[in-house]
Amino acid sequence: MVIQQPNSQIKLTNVSVVRLRKGGKRFELACYKNKVMEWRTNVETDLDEVLQIHNVFFNVSKGQVSSKEDLKKCFKTEDMDKVIQEILKKGELQVAEKERTDQLETTWKDIANIVTDNCVNPQTKRPYTVTMIEKAMQDLHLSVNPKRSTKSQALDVIKQLQEKQILPIQRAQMKVRITLLQSKESKKLREKILTLVTSIEDEDSNSTEIELIALIDPGKYRSINDLLQNESKGKGQLEIMNLREKEEGDEKF
Repeated sequence: MVIQQPNSQIKLTNVSVVRLRKGGKRFELACYKNKVMEWRTNVETDLDEVLQIHNVFFNVSKGQVSSKEDLKKCFKTEDMDKVIQEILKKGELQVAEKERTDQLETTWKDIANIVTDNCVNPQTKRPYTVTMIEKAMQDLHLSVNPKRSTKSQALDVIKQLQEKQILPIQRAQMKVRITLLQSKESKKLREKILTLVTSIEDEDSNSTEIELIALIDPGKYRSINDLLQNESKGKGQLEIMNLREKEEGDEKF
């Protein structure tokens, strides 16, 4: 005997769902994920290209369609496209479990790569391998957040590794050339600059200018640049010679 399915049930698979709660009820759209992002950035304007089916559900996975009464009561309109557009605009894009896991794994590896690219063992000046950084992240019991930028999370990892002394680590130093014109203020300006640099590798001066070759923490670059611009009246120069000063080679954990 064939069992008839209710007309309000539509089975859908391999869909991305946009969900919005409004008026105490849940409303969902069955969409193509990439097209949702394109619609939100005005790249795509055709709803039929965004939606797998042109309808509003209260449960996509079960194929249960929202009633016209609920739509009218909660959205104050019978215009289906206006309802759909509001859900697309304000709703939350749901992520499938496998996709969520893949995203977390990708974010985890991206964070580890950023830390590896920007840090060294301060004792040897050599970079750590990605595997070593990932092990250290595990020791931190790190939980990645897919909604935060990988760069900001990498900076947090560096800070935590330093604070908890899980392994010796510091940001790779930036090599810069700082040029000051000789003046009454240049000596004081030089002293202020010295408080912001990690070390001076070379220094040369003549009757017209002072040149410093220094290693600095990348986070100090803006402070040094602002100091030069403000106190040398734009006549001081800051030149990057090497973005990451480090010895190549792998450390053993």
